[in-house]
Amino acid sequence: MTHQAFSALPLPLPPALLANLDRLDYRLMTAVQAQSLPPMLQGRDLIVRADTGSGKTLAFAIGILHRLASADFRLQALVLCPTRELADQVAKEIRRVARFAANLKVTTLCGGTPMGPQIAALAHGVHIVVGTPGRIRDHMSRNSIDLSGVRTLVLDEADRMAGMGFFDEIKGIVHACPETRQTLLFSATYPEDMKRAAADFLDRPEEIKVAAGLDATRVEQRFYAVAHEARNAAVARLLTHFRPESALVFCNTRIHCRELAAELRAQGFSALALHGELEQRERDELLVQFANRSCAVLVATDVAARGLDIRTVDAVINVDVAKDSEVHTHRIGRTGRGDAVGLALSLCAPSERKWVKLIEVWQDGPARWFDLAALQDAAGAISPAPMATLRILGGRRDKLRPGDLVGALTGAVGLAKDQVGRIDVYEENCYVAIDRRVAARALAGLTDAGIKGRRFRMNLLTLA
Repeated sequence: MTHQAFSALPLPLPPALLANLDRLDYRLMTAVQAQSLPPMLQGRDLIVRADTGSGKTLAFAIGILHRLASADFRLQALVLCPTRELADQVAKEIRRVARFAANLKVTTLCGGTPMGPQIAALAHGVHIVVGTPGRIRDHMSRNSIDLSGVRTLVLDEADRMAGMGFFDEIKGIVHACPETRQTLLFSATYPEDMKRAAADFLDRPEEIKVAAGLDATRVEQRFYAVAHEARNAAVARLLTHFRPESALVFCNTRIHCRELAAELRAQGFSALALHGELEQRERDELLVQFANRSCAVLVATDVAARGLDIRTVDAVINVDVAKDSEVHTHRIGRTGRGDAVGLALSLCAPSERKWVKLIEVWQDGPARWFDLAALQDAAGAISPAPMATLRILGGRRDKLRPGDLVGALTGAVGLAKDQVGRIDVYEENCYVAIDRRVAARALAGLTDAGIKGRRFRMNLLTLA
């Protein structure tokens, strides 16, 4: 379909919101935005089937802000997400889109963080809450959250929440919201059992399905035949030849993830393993390192990688061929986003040829096969990731902001601005990407100088 501008919507968006979308480089709508926003802005309930990376978060963020009265300091919109990580990403995106509105409060309510600061934030008044069902129910049991003013309820990745056993909790949350609310359900799939369970959540919903098709002009796919036992060596060969600045590598099991990441580190690659056994803090720190270019290779299972908002992946490597063609499309769709052209490299053992045939049917075209032995190693040694991550044991609760950290590093420590990269501020910790060549100097200097006249414990994260 032809991409339309946000300014072309039948029900116009406020000029201040359009101006902010333009500043964020959101000018043309994705398919899910173009299809869902017109009925959403009219107040219709929706069931939207769309994958991660389709632009659905921006769509419902606009829908929420369209109905929100910023002068009314009570909870007006609730977004339910399956995981803390996704909730953090969604809240961050809503805050970015809402920059045009003064004094608009967005807070996240998730497990794994103390209740006290969350209760205090709710008591001071919030407009939008993004959270996990379990923690929302905890607040309901303490009477610390009032859902009576909710105008918009969003169920994000509803199929995943159903698979995690959250639907009973969701029912209690839904029934505590006003019947006159607008409900928006987003899900990659919508099986019959979930359709029946969600029937009483929605009022005559409009169903929208965005095809999970892949733009072949944005992703170059290559398949390589390889013996099963030679897969790890083949991954190293691909990374050495193509030299992507960032690569997402998919394995079928967490054991293989750990083994492959360890082998790659031993060969000089900046690699980490993402799997389901990680504690939430470990997972957060790992993803920060990948996003801020302290880690170049993220080895992950499909389950662990689902819902990640990773926007700058140069290459995807499938160590195992996905048995489900839709999963294959979902994997490789993580590269080639926006204006970038991505690279998808799939290794195929003899026993996996049948799955490639299914992919060929799914994508309505033949797989392109290449010879692994013909690859030439790029000149020069493997370079480490360009950045290192400085962890500071202080965060939002200590009133630290990104500007405070940049000021301390460029002022007291004497770093140049281009030696300071992405900054992530959490409730209790901050993570700052520092040019690897000056990271040790930054740690020593900031430890001595402090931040805003205060001293904080800090260290450099490692890839071990």
